Amino acid sequence: MVSSVVETKLSDWKFLGHSVHSLSIIPEAHKTKTDEEKGPAILLIHGFGASTTHWRYNLPVLGKQYEVHALDLLGFGKSSKPSGLAYGGPLWKDQIVAYVKEKIGRPTILVGNSLGGYAALASGAAMGPEAAGVVLLNAAGYFSEDKKTTKGTWATARKTVAGIFLKNALLQRIIFENLRQPSTIKRTLNQVYIDTSNVDDELVEAIRKPSLDKGAFNVFKSVFDPAGPQGRPLDELFSQLKSPLLLLWGNRDPWMNAPGKRATYKKHTPTNTKEVVLDAGHCPHDEVPDQVNSALLEWINQL
Repeated sequence: MVSSVVETKLSDWKFLGHSVHSLSIIPEAHKTKTDEEKGPAILLIHGFGASTTHWRYNLPVLGKQYEVHALDLLGFGKSSKPSGLAYGGPLWKDQIVAYVKEKIGRPTILVGNSLGGYAALASGAAMGPEAAGVVLLNAAGYFSEDKKTTKGTWATARKTVAGIFLKNALLQRIIFENLRQPSTIKRTLNQVYIDTSNVDDELVEAIRKPSLDKGAFNVFKSVFDPAGPQGRPLDELFSQLKSPLLLLWGNRDPWMNAPGKRATYKKHTPTNTKEVVLDAGHCPHDEVPDQVNSALLEWINQL
């Protein structure tokens, strides 16, 4: 599979004064089309620790038919990692909403994996008609009912462990240093990909290199701070969402009980939600990109 992206433009766009890395492809045919003829734009949003590189097999394919963008969320990839920001769903939602408004300027389909899935949903719920659709691939996030079941001994234990972690700078650094070792990254990817064919050096390096940037350690601490911004529950966001919704599930995701999650999603998602179940792990867009691209294009083409 060829991962090179042709006709890709690097962005110099900034959010809150901080540099944001992004890529975009505009099909040659779009130069002579009206916005209505072009159809919606697409914005790809990565998960925790990932970057635009994680869409290496999707960007070129989707970009043959549609204007496609992929960005690095603040704190990740080649985007800035400033101190003093409250890294979490609210920040990334605002970044995405601003990017669509300022860089794309027309209705856009938001596609997100894991943490990026939550950010895509939160953004779509806030954007109204400017969100032409939302696509979630094994999205992170919690439901209101989850909060009700996290009381008692288990919740107390979690708070105790989190408290120890937050107060122990040496422990934080040891964990961070271990997580960014190439061997650890590869081992983790091999755990969350069912078919590990695409777990290669390019992907490992794309995750490792940004972790060497100044500020990466502070981002890590901020994201895992339980006192940080948590964002709204998924059910609240689904109730506010007015856009078409596509759920692409890697059904063998070891990080989440996908069958169980699917059942909970069905209680809260709109009745016209489309669901596609794939034999894949946590990152189906990179593990089985041909299947994801096909499902995405089929859904978008019928909107």
